[in-house]
Amino acid sequence: MSQTDLKQQLAQRFREVNGNHPMTDADDAYVSAQFVVLEELCAVRGRDADAVRRLMLDGRLPLPGYLRSDGAEMVPADLFALADEAGGVGLLEAWFTAHWADPVAGKAEWDAYLSGQYVCLHAVTPATIRRKDQLTAAIGTAIDDPDAPAAHLHALVDELDALEPAFTAYDRLRFGGPTSRDTCIDAIRARFPRPERPGRR
Repeated sequence: MSQTDLKQQLAQRFREVNGNHPMTDADDAYVSAQFVVLEELCAVRGRDADAVRRLMLDGRLPLPGYLRSDGAEMVPADLFALADEAGGVGLLEAWFTAHWADPVAGKAEWDAYLSGQYVCLHAVTPATIRRKDQLTAAIGTAIDDPDAPAAHLHALVDELDALEPAFTAYDRLRFGGPTSRDTCIDAIRARFPRPERPGRR
């Protein structure tokens, strides 16, 4: 199969997962700053880009996070980090899912990881995925508890803020609404602002 065919198949799979939404100039600029072109990463890492595309199509590595408007497959710079830590692509799924005590939950997270849609984290690892879930749940609990200290809520939001990038308008199209940054960081800070510190005399 030619490189063109593989790229076309990967683009089709990407759109099946994410929908067919346009990328604006602002989207392209955001993605280019946050991600790398698959072929460029493979060249640096000494990997064959077509072989990597096959692994993506076979459900052994995650799909690209974005397709830039020029068709470039945009992936995180640490795309191969988890496979390397697991001891190879063939061991990745078992290593990844073992981080969840519930096999059903582990399989669901594996499927989500393969979708390439974990663009909500600077570093996509089982630990950061689990921590994001814990933080969003804790933030929801804290805002519903009138006795929860405001400092505790702000600390949770700050930790989530450190885990998540800014997102772009394209993300709100493919996810069908606001992102977790919109709902769990920006909206919470607007609703529960920090008290202003008195100025020093």
